[in-house]
Amino acid sequence: MNITHDKQKKIFEVVVDGSTAYVSYDLVDGGLDIRHTIVPDEIGGRGIASALVKAAYDYALENNYAPVATCSYAVTWLKRHPEYKGKTGVDYGGEGTCAL
Repeated sequence: MNITHDKQKKIFEVVVDGSTAYVSYDLVDGGLDIRHTIVPDEIGGRGIASALVKAAYDYALENNYAPVATCSYAVTWLKRHPEYKGKTGVDYGGEGTCAL
């Protein structure tokens, strides 16, 4: 899977079978906060969201940003990966939500 990082747009993305999946983030108070995780239905169920979130948080740690999650998928991912020592963002709206 060829995940790319566009620092200007603040996204990690991958194209699979012609469809683009991505996570978008903001850099806030020393943290990299994943705000949205988008995987089109036609390429869902392949571990793409997990790979994108991992790539973003690996980048965060390599660059001394704390992993933060506002998107509910990223919140769940951080709970499954306590080794990242992430936290839930202040804008988190609950299960099934992303930041507006």
